[in-house]
Amino acid sequence: MGNCLTSEAKQPLKGKSGSHLNPSHGGKALALPSQNKQKNSRSEVNNVITMLAATKDVEILRQKSSHGNVIVFTYNELRVATKNFRGDQILGQGGFGTVYKGTIDEGIRPGIQSTQVAVKVLNPEGIQGDREWLAEVNYLGQFSHPNLVKLIGYCCEAEHRLLVYEFMACGSLEKHLFRRVSLMTWSIRMKIALGASKGLAFLHGVERPIIYRDFKTSNILLDADYNAKLSDFGLAKEGPIGDQTHVSTRVMGTYGYAAPEYVMTGHLTARSDVYGFGVVLLEMLIGRQAMDKSRPSREHNLVEWARPLLIHNRKLLKILDPRVEGQYPIKSAQKLANLAYQCLSQNPKGRPTMSQVVEILESIQDLPGDEFLLGGSSVTLYEASKESSKSEEKFNGRSKSEPRKDYAALDSPSPDSGSSNAHAKSASESLLLID
Repeated sequence: MGNCLTSEAKQPLKGKSGSHLNPSHGGKALALPSQNKQKNSRSEVNNVITMLAATKDVEILRQKSSHGNVIVFTYNELRVATKNFRGDQILGQGGFGTVYKGTIDEGIRPGIQSTQVAVKVLNPEGIQGDREWLAEVNYLGQFSHPNLVKLIGYCCEAEHRLLVYEFMACGSLEKHLFRRVSLMTWSIRMKIALGASKGLAFLHGVERPIIYRDFKTSNILLDADYNAKLSDFGLAKEGPIGDQTHVSTRVMGTYGYAAPEYVMTGHLTARSDVYGFGVVLLEMLIGRQAMDKSRPSREHNLVEWARPLLIHNRKLLKILDPRVEGQYPIKSAQKLANLAYQCLSQNPKGRPTMSQVVEILESIQDLPGDEFLLGGSSVTLYEASKESSKSEEKFNGRSKSEPRKDYAALDSPSPDSGSSNAHAKSASESLLLID
């Protein structure tokens, strides 16, 4: 069974705004013993304050839940639902804790229709604390949308923190793109991209915009019909209001998906999410992960390597995911690549809004099945790609039996790849890698 509630470890991504390095001492952080004692003392005080604040928030949450649709479960009820948290019920594990498959029914709570669920059990020593747990309950309990995973209930009993979600039969997008042999067709990828974009657009469009802050393939869950739903709201944050242009916050997220301006300054806007969406769109187009150290060094960072190629049609044909060759119309592929290119703009103002992204994706889906015209005859995109390769081989004086150039050789300067790529590189080098 698929991992229906995937989550990765989340730690601060250290950019300029969050750096602890002292430039005058060779980049090493220095601290005197007395400073360490003071720091530890402050840390203990902050922990106590956080605990008190979290306890107060939990009580407020209990009061809200008694009037809402979110069910407050007891620990024993969820223990029964997961067969005593049995090992064969585990759907996934991570720094946050463990996710179990379970069933809630009349035997657990009278009046409840039998339903499969995913129960997320937070590890008290894990990286997701009360604040992140409360953020998930607050946002998912407050909002309802077809493209947001449904929060059925929660448990806050003594040291126990659990969340109960609807069960997502097909697991995460990450699993289907990178961890399985089975093929995700072009049409399914388009359906998922549109669904995920609608979920993000909804969050940005509420009265006080919500910035998701951790948009990635492992946080996009799929039901039995491959409908996409956003999950894991632990890092979500309320966006700017009124005359505010951004909110300033500690840099958090996942390496490879965080917008460069957010990493460098800590300034967070809805356009930061658009960048993350662009990364996921690129992964779906090309079939590669945002960060892949197994590739040649110049291809480790997918955005830095692939973005300049998206606006060159011939090069685009060569880097599209070979697992879906022949399945996509040329115009659709080009428009999707152009959308990804815009979402990944180094300048946040150059990115579309998520509502605009939704409109563009809908228009792409409405395109008729087209063909690529080559030399006066109609051929499919796959055939055009082969013809393009033959032409390049002839131009380069190579025979068909000779190996094709590695993808990295396709990387050539584009109007946007000069200082922009340098900026992206400096940003990525300052990040703390999160797996």
